[in-house]
Amino acid sequence: MSEFDDIRPYNDEEVRPCIERLLADPEFIDAIIRLRFPNLGKHLPFLLRGTVRKRVRKEMASVRSVQDFQNVIEGYFAKLIERTVDTLSVSGLDGLPREKAALFISNHRDITMDPAFVNWVLYHNGFTTVRIAIGDNLLTKPFASDLMRLNKSFIVNRSAKAPREKLKAAKHLSRYIHHSVLHDNENVWIAQREGRAKDGLDKTNPAVISMLAISRDKSQNFADYIRDANIIPVSISYEYDPLDQAKAREVFEKETTGEYHKEEHEDVISIARGIAGYKGNIHLSFGEPLHGDYENAEAVTEELDKQILSHYVLHPSNCIAYEMLEKKSPAVPVGEKGVLFTSQDWQAQREKFREQIATCNSRYLDTLLRAYANPVYTHLKLHTDAGSGN
Repeated sequence: MSEFDDIRPYNDEEVRPCIERLLADPEFIDAIIRLRFPNLGKHLPFLLRGTVRKRVRKEMASVRSVQDFQNVIEGYFAKLIERTVDTLSVSGLDGLPREKAALFISNHRDITMDPAFVNWVLYHNGFTTVRIAIGDNLLTKPFASDLMRLNKSFIVNRSAKAPREKLKAAKHLSRYIHHSVLHDNENVWIAQREGRAKDGLDKTNPAVISMLAISRDKSQNFADYIRDANIIPVSISYEYDPLDQAKAREVFEKETTGEYHKEEHEDVISIARGIAGYKGNIHLSFGEPLHGDYENAEAVTEELDKQILSHYVLHPSNCIAYEMLEKKSPAVPVGEKGVLFTSQDWQAQREKFREQIATCNSRYLDTLLRAYANPVYTHLKLHTDAGSGN
């Protein structure tokens, strides 16, 4: 029995039994139906269950290992990208080490798509795929837990409440992450914060870095420990967020009433919508490894934020939202090539953006616009501070 059996991804010997459990689970089959046939699946899923189960069984017939499973998922994901993404651009790959595993820490906008796109880019450029950190709050259904662990996800215990229980879970997680990178030579992905940045403001929570270091032997230098983890910042930017209105509603409710109550299995529904929804153009930027002499978690956090924010690629949607709020166009670079927004005619993109937000409740429309515009405000502030020497 392994020390990490309670949180680790499934190994090859567990793959086939897991697939059989999934095929026998009607909720799993219904989830596929809702993704593939959203209209019919919502009201009459029973008409499709037999056909879908037979199709999935056929596709999974030869799967005997985690690698086999990820090869099948790659085919699904290719079709998903074709349906929901216009372009997927990447920068910074040349600086990634191939001989040593890395801990990728990224900004967090989507529960499953953030690590999925990191995986896709690594997979298609000859790198090992990542072990993915996922909170146990997202695994409210048995099929979700099986599916995630089958796809190299490991469990973050967020249900612990007592301080001693939280500390124990944090140390356990920290040991597992370092074991993965240093001993198993497996890439790992974690988000820079617990929960998605629903307001468009990307900021690393120092507690994440403190967790990584909590299992450090007191005889080991903090800077050496961080260097051993081989942390690489990743900045992910989406042109459109399939969950923009749901996020705006949540942020608005918290700002106006002080609280927001999630519906049962709301996170599972968000996963499905995030996967199936239109995203437009996407850019992934891989930063430089954090190999400096960092004295504490705050210093690591500062460097992560610096790289993630400076490498974030703005889209016309961000600038158009800024225009709608400020009544002027921002002089900022957009897209992978960094074209100055004020130098181009974006009328077609303006019409497209207005279509995207047309059904938004007027009560939280400004909240939605701020979420899209906040990366522009962040960019302007960064460059103003840099220019003033702050």
